Amino acid sequence: MSSTDMKTLTIGDRVARLPIVQGGMGVGISLSGLAAATANAGGVGVIAAAGIGLLDPEGFKDFVGANVRGLRREIRRARELTKGVLGVNIMVALSDFAELVKTAVEEGIDVIFSGAGLPVSLPSFVKGTKTRIVPIVSSARAAILLAKRWLDKYDYLPDGIVVEGPMAGGHLGYKATELDDPEFSLEKTLPEVVAAMKPFEEAAGRAIPVIAGGGIWNGADIRKYLDLGASGVQMATRFVATEECDADAAFKEAYVAAEEKDLEIIKSPVGMPGRAIRNAFLDEVEAGARKPYNCPWHCIVTCDVEKSPYCISLALLNAQKGRLDKGFAFAGANAWRVTKILKVQDLVDSLVAEYKACAPGAIAG
Repeated sequence: MSSTDMKTLTIGDRVARLPIVQGGMGVGISLSGLAAATANAGGVGVIAAAGIGLLDPEGFKDFVGANVRGLRREIRRARELTKGVLGVNIMVALSDFAELVKTAVEEGIDVIFSGAGLPVSLPSFVKGTKTRIVPIVSSARAAILLAKRWLDKYDYLPDGIVVEGPMAGGHLGYKATELDDPEFSLEKTLPEVVAAMKPFEEAAGRAIPVIAGGGIWNGADIRKYLDLGASGVQMATRFVATEECDADAAFKEAYVAAEEKDLEIIKSPVGMPGRAIRNAFLDEVEAGARKPYNCPWHCIVTCDVEKSPYCISLALLNAQKGRLDKGFAFAGANAWRVTKILKVQDLVDSLVAEYKACAPGAIAG
């Protein structure tokens, strides 16, 4: 393989032609449409499980049942559309985490990505199956802690690790004061996680691919993080601005219209900082306005339902449907760089071309 060729990404016995994981985005931003298109383009397509049942007419009456049915439906739809590598993202903080994991395993999903907490029990659901598990962490310390816990309790090691840096969108695994601190940058954390996994790789006799995520924008960024030791990259923001993204056109256009100053850190009702595109809804919340709601289900364990000024799931559902006056769009730090909506294949082709163009000794066209 020459320095201009992107390497493949191997997770368990599944091999993606390109080392690109499309990040899972709820509520309903990455479903079967986006995941299948990404898998067909050579990457790993990921369906987000968070709030997936709210897209069902029965979602407010039977929240857990609707989530299970919705996840099952989207996995099956994606399977009809692609023979590529498919994953699901299931947050640990979801109160129906176990039910969703079981459903994904029953449907034979290739990979489960899991963050927003440490998925300490995840191996118990997949041992003896073909489903591989990849936790999402923000530090080498968390990666080591989880690997040791899984090894001691389940004799199982991660099939990969996603290390997500502070430039990511959505809920972030950092304190607000850490987001701009170089000590917590992806450039610093990634090599630490790669080094931390080496002893576990030697013990297991197999590779544990580390995937870098958060703020990765173009082919040059992909090369940069692969050169720092990553086996692949996770990209979410770039995939929102695609025709196949499952969100309403108005949601995608919010990315196109966003300026750098519009990307702000908010305090989410779930008790974590999050990065979103500033809009009138968030301005009203910041000014002290409360958005009355009936909690359909205590969907996120850490959410303080009594004190929350709005329901995060309903706000994200409204945004997914294009009703941004009643919600907002989560986005990565580079969302302001989006200028147009592309087809997934065209986006991936551009990333590959950029990667090749910045190879050592490459001649600019």
